Amino acid sequence: MSQNRLSFFETVLAFFDKAANHTDHHPGLIDQIKYCNSIYEFKFPLKKDDGTIEIMQAFRVEHSHHKLPVKGGIRYSEMVNADEVKALAALMTFKCAIVDVPFGGAKGGIRVEPRKYTTSQLERITRRYTAELTKKNFIGPGIDVPAPDYGTGEREMAWIADTYSALNPGQIDAAACVTGKPIAQGGIHGRTEATGRGVYYGLVRACSYADDMKALGLEAGLEGKTVVIQGLGNVGYYAARFLQEAGAKIVAISEYDGAIYNPKGLDVHDVWKHRKDSGHITDFNGAKNLRKNTDALELECDILVPAALERQITLENAADVKAKIIAEAANGPITSEAEQVLLKRDILIIPDAYLNAGGVTVSYFEWLKNLSHVRFGRMSKRFEESTHARLVEMVEEATGRTLSREERSRVIHGADEIDLVNSGLEETMFNAYDTIRELLMTNRNIEDLRTASFVSAINKIAVSYMQLGIFP
Repeated sequence: MSQNRLSFFETVLAFFDKAANHTDHHPGLIDQIKYCNSIYEFKFPLKKDDGTIEIMQAFRVEHSHHKLPVKGGIRYSEMVNADEVKALAALMTFKCAIVDVPFGGAKGGIRVEPRKYTTSQLERITRRYTAELTKKNFIGPGIDVPAPDYGTGEREMAWIADTYSALNPGQIDAAACVTGKPIAQGGIHGRTEATGRGVYYGLVRACSYADDMKALGLEAGLEGKTVVIQGLGNVGYYAARFLQEAGAKIVAISEYDGAIYNPKGLDVHDVWKHRKDSGHITDFNGAKNLRKNTDALELECDILVPAALERQITLENAADVKAKIIAEAANGPITSEAEQVLLKRDILIIPDAYLNAGGVTVSYFEWLKNLSHVRFGRMSKRFEESTHARLVEMVEEATGRTLSREERSRVIHGADEIDLVNSGLEETMFNAYDTIRELLMTNRNIEDLRTASFVSAINKIAVSYMQLGIFP
């Protein structure tokens, strides 16, 4: 197949092959890591409210069983197909390895446009999908743990957990069969914004290296940097909000129904509210409507954040991208052939397999919470606060200065669940970036962060297989 016509999965494999050339593992081991282990494609009927029957097409792919359970979201979209699900499952394997989350990769999807179905129909679809996965052993706390993805959210995850529990009565860890649940159903604080916050932490770390920024003609830090956001869904909104709070300037936002631009900056919350109230992103007060939503990808900016769907930057538009940094908040927004064009222009690409790993990281925390049956912080918060209070009292006595109520509250605060989740996510994203950057800086043959991240993942997965004694 022509390089210009690589499918999504073939693009992922092209990135993999490029990285595998920088390793010396057994060819059989490389093939074991590269390809999907289990592919389940199935159909089931949906009886609609008018009595008609529609056949739904669904998928679940488990890419790698080097660690169990496998982990990956469930996508509801008319564009879902086998190639896409295989690509996303593979990316999940590498993503988990890059950030040291002990899961194999998986992904699922149903070819359905949620906006065309009622809530009761979506519930029937979700529960039947869960039942089909259960029959084939493609779901379970120690087997395969789904999560939200494009077109799904807390509601669907609650339906999945309830259906799985009903089909497995008495299983004490049943809540851990899926993550991204509502808090009341065993979810975890911080999961909703986790992927967007992870994008933010990744950019904080990348922009903290003064030498790297100097090579791009930028100052270190996020303050004052201009940002274009493509996609104002969950990931794009939170990434934009946290970047804005850090002092970056959001100059353009693109959605499927249009794009807006203001070189003086856009308030992300106001844009989000406008879209919610009006049903579209365009005609926002003080902003210019762009002719096409894809025009936002070609605007002058310091940081471009593609946070929509895959294959947004291709060979056709890569030469027109003017960003100095591309932060891949979405999965696979850049094709392999487009990446070659971008790298030749010295654009820094922060790869998806690293940058959008915040979601699976916090899903890991939720899974641990479900297995331990206790909320993070519950057993330590009060002890920490009483210990900190005693220390404050000692310092006040020694210095003769009394802290104000606000100062005292900040100092003695014990960690809540959200504090621990965000701290763990920040630690994960910082450490992972440092690892792949160090690999890039110390290996002359590795030329970009994506290749470095894949090499890191391949080496970690290889160790797991070699410890089984199957491969030399």
